[in-house]
Amino acid sequence: MAIRIIRENGDEILRKKAREVEKVDDKIREILNDMVETMHKFNGVGLAGPQIGILKRLVVIDLYDDDGPIKLVNPKLIKEDGKQEVEEGCLSFPNQFAKIIRPKKVVIEALNENGEKIRVEAEGLLAQAISHELDHLEGILFVDKIIPGTLEYVEPENNK
Repeated sequence: MAIRIIRENGDEILRKKAREVEKVDDKIREILNDMVETMHKFNGVGLAGPQIGILKRLVVIDLYDDDGPIKLVNPKLIKEDGKQEVEEGCLSFPNQFAKIIRPKKVVIEALNENGEKIRVEAEGLLAQAISHELDHLEGILFVDKIIPGTLEYVEPENNK
């Protein structure tokens, strides 16, 4: 496993639409494992393929609970319900946070790291994270959706 470089604001790849994964193989599993390791290193909750420069429909999410990381290949939104106002950040926008409206509940279908079809029903933080990462696969960034006047820059701990 390896730590990948996270693409940051201004990198044009973040605005591109990711392509479907045609086959879940060892290379895809290696990328997913690298994504989890990279997300953990930077204390993220989610990471999408384009954020590490790979235009494939790959997403990893970890709420740091007993369930462990979720690895999604070719996730598709099936249903969303309700609305929630949330504070959100993004590994591609270090130290920036804003309020956003996200669905309260989502249902998605995807393949897991073994190429098996799975269905995930999520609410709250998991629904928020899934919505955020699915946006990345479409070239949509959280700053496109912020509630005006709520974007804040937080000074990193090691700079204080």
